[in-house]
Amino acid sequence: MRRSTKTLIASLAAAAALACASGADLAQSSPFLPANSPQGPGGAGGASGPVELRGISAGMAADGGVACCIYDTAKKSSVWVGLNEPGYDFVVKSVNATNDSATVFYQGRSMQLDLRAAKVASAGPGGSAMPEGRMVAPGPPGLPSPADEQRRLDAVAAEVRRRRLEREKAFQNPGATPPPAAPAR
Repeated sequence: MRRSTKTLIASLAAAAALACASGADLAQSSPFLPANSPQGPGGAGGASGPVELRGISAGMAADGGVACCIYDTAKKSSVWVGLNEPGYDFVVKSVNATNDSATVFYQGRSMQLDLRAAKVASAGPGGSAMPEGRMVAPGPPGLPSPADEQRRLDAVAAEVRRRRLEREKAFQNPGATPPPAAPAR
């Protein structure tokens, strides 16, 4: 390989490394994300923990107290548990319903969990993706109308009746030749 080619490759590699190092914070403040998204400028960034708070409900626990929906990210399952309820990998120690948070004891440490925001995208004003004034066909193209379908069903029923009569005639007169078979469709 020529010396100038090696120098060019080394320069490009150094430039790429520098761009990656200096642009690491760009993904955290992307202008293309909504302001209230967890990754957006106004949301709380960072990876989720091993457990997440997905819901708080008063009066749902067995004793009539507060229950929390805790999601285990490793098992990809959630369960509703009450305060100090045993039998799980975690124990809910306290709940603050006004701040939508709970304190959970998990693997020997206490964790403060905030209620996870749902990821919901808006369809825009009015919830319709169709532009106004555009006509929409009643069904997929090529499907028969209900009247055409009824005519087809009546024709099938008439053919079934005709063939039954032919079979009955052939059964009553065993020496007669059977009717010709209908052409396959």
